[in-house]
Amino acid sequence: MPKQKTHSSSKKRYKVTGTGKFIRSQAFTSHILTKKSPKRKRNLRKTTVVSETDAKRLRRLLPYK
Repeated sequence: MPKQKTHSSSKKRYKVTGTGKFIRSQAFTSHILTKKSPKRKRNLRKTTVVSETDAKRLRRLLPYK
């Protein structure tokens, strides 16, 4: 059986934790930062865990992670 292809943009955006969960960086950090409070911008720097419904989709896009 041939190898599956890994989705190239997904492998750059997501990482897998030791327990098998996917982590991602937060959205809304690239522009229009003047109206966002410093606390909100600071919290957007952190990574978050991908929701379980989206993680199922990601497992198909990233078969070898």
